[in-house]
Amino acid sequence: MSTTSPPPGREADHAAIHRMSHAFRAVLLRYFDKRGVRKMDLEDSVQEVFARLSRREGFSEVGGLQEYLFETASNVAIDYHRHWSSLRRAGQHDEYDDAVHAIEDFSPERIYAGKEELAALFKALLELPERTRNIFVLFRLEKMQKPEIGRRLGLSLSAVEKNLVRATDHLCDRLGRPR
Repeated sequence: MSTTSPPPGREADHAAIHRMSHAFRAVLLRYFDKRGVRKMDLEDSVQEVFARLSRREGFSEVGGLQEYLFETASNVAIDYHRHWSSLRRAGQHDEYDDAVHAIEDFSPERIYAGKEELAALFKALLELPERTRNIFVLFRLEKMQKPEIGRRLGLSLSAVEKNLVRATDHLCDRLGRPR
């Protein structure tokens, strides 16, 4: 099997995409998983991101490569859901997937345990300083990126990260979870 080298002038683009692939592959797998891409399609979605990036000439010269990467990933996720939505409208069905189709455990014991866990989490959140709590909520619940949280609250990225660690440590301690 022979490997083909990128066309002349595209070596920098190829190198940038290769670096980003190594740095962000696992992050993109989680990104697509959280956005409802089926487990069997996660790897294909990540590959599609890098295929699209490789078609863009001058990629290595783009300012904000990470933002561009996630904008592309967002477009891939949108296209994925459009594709599956159109198939469902055409009368085709998704394959059975335990994670999607399994029957939830709605026993009274499970519901009670869930309510207790939620109350403990809420109590632990209220024990945090307001700024730390707000940063945690923006990041974990609102899915806001750390740089955006910093800009919104007038904090450095380092301060945002330290508050997230502080909040996570506190919640893990209170809820008896591993870090």
